[in-house]
Amino acid sequence: MKIQKKIIAIGGGENGRILEDGNFAPYNTKEIDEEIVKLSNKKNPNFLFINHAMQSLETQESYFQTMKKIYGDKLNCFCDDLKTTELENKEKVCKKLKWADIIYEGGGDTAYMIDLWKKTGFDKLLYNAWLDGKVISGISAGAMCWFNSGNSDSEEEFTNLDCLDWINFYVTPHANEDGRIESSIKHLNDKKINGIFLSNCCALEIIDNNYKIIKSSNDAFAYLAFWRNNQLYKKELPESGKIDDINM
Repeated sequence: MKIQKKIIAIGGGENGRILEDGNFAPYNTKEIDEEIVKLSNKKNPNFLFINHAMQSLETQESYFQTMKKIYGDKLNCFCDDLKTTELENKEKVCKKLKWADIIYEGGGDTAYMIDLWKKTGFDKLLYNAWLDGKVISGISAGAMCWFNSGNSDSEEEFTNLDCLDWINFYVTPHANEDGRIESSIKHLNDKKINGIFLSNCCALEIIDNNYKIIKSSNDAFAYLAFWRNNQLYKKELPESGKIDDINM
């Protein structure tokens, strides 16, 4: 059976985390999380959380505990995580990646995360995991990082950030937030690349050359945008299709 390359990139959305005031955020990525588990083709898949876009170990652990409530308690996965401090231990890293059926990167500082991965060689190990058929997934920073480049607020303003370049698109997460699309449009023109805008509660699923859009909210959206002959074109992405057809 042919091994498929699988990515689910989530534009954003809350996961039921504990807020600073002690209350719980809503959980609004249910349909997307269910699709991630479904893609593993296992009843009880192994879920590996890698929140390397957060520098604080305390934050990484808190985020992992939230994700365990979703993927462990609700979706019947076996859960583990791989913290930033473990990346130098190649034996442990390779063992956990081999164990995983699903690999999920959370949100945070995209620039820090990608720099860390390249310094430790983790980016190459992740790439091999993708080629091996693991479900590669993530939200916000963990959505845009797999593509050529994207729109980041790592420096407290919207910037253009080069990413891992597995797939040749410029990706903008949280596209429903004020200023995101406007700043991305300029970057698209500068880079001469097609862009995909993903709102919160919207995900782009890519399996080999096929894609589909997954939404967990009625107002979620995914747009395709590009420049041709100094003119901007922007349109809603069809619910499914071929990657080659939207990357002309």
